[in-house]
Amino acid sequence: MKLLIITVVEGLQDEVLKLLKEAAINNFSASDIEGFRNSFPVVSVNDWFSGNKKATDSYMYFSFTENDKIDALFNLIETFNKNLETNNPIRAVVVPIDKYI
Repeated sequence: MKLLIITVVEGLQDEVLKLLKEAAINNFSASDIEGFRNSFPVVSVNDWFSGNKKATDSYMYFSFTENDKIDALFNLIETFNKNLETNNPIRAVVVPIDKYI
């Protein structure tokens, strides 16, 4: 059993749900999150004095699941990201679980 964590920008949530279903990962949780990027343009006239950090509405999904389902999902995500027209790919990581009840 491992912990699968997926992040995606707003607008791609339905795609993640389809990929999870296709990989037979039926039990998962989701949460709205704000994504931030620390790299800023050299000079931005509109934000010169604002000091505002621009957040991107994003979503995080997580599931405790088996390796074979994770492998299937990673293959699906890799294919999806190759065909993506934006610079906001679906990101996924796997964290090993030492113990669980």
